[in-house]
Amino acid sequence: MSAGLKIQAARLAQAVPPLRAAYSQALARWVGDPALRLLALPIITECYRSPERQNELYEQGRSKPGPIVTYKRGGESNHNKLPTPALDVAFLLPDGEVSWSGLLLSKFARLMKAADARVRWGGDWPNFKDRPHFEV
Repeated sequence: MSAGLKIQAARLAQAVPPLRAAYSQALARWVGDPALRLLALPIITECYRSPERQNELYEQGRSKPGPIVTYKRGGESNHNKLPTPALDVAFLLPDGEVSWSGLLLSKFARLMKAADARVRWGGDWPNFKDRPHFEV
């Protein structure tokens, strides 16, 4: 198993069973579709997140450079529970770059929600759109 696959497996293992199953099913459907497979490969960028890491992300766009990516402080996010009911997804492009394309995330969200009706996608939230985020 390659290092990248080991990292993905370790991240997925941090998720609660229903989220893990939904992601696995959505990933299998994505990879099984030749057109989607050529576009990019879904990857988990974060699953469990320590309260310290959560606070680092909270400071982004506030006291640190970069866009705001969360409104939750350490201990307030579903990512801070273990096993976690939340994970974040991005896409590995054919050229090796990582993308958080809203279009790709919306396509993957349809697969995630079809895999389990309990899956909530951050792209559907009315205020802060957190497109990489999925939770049960």
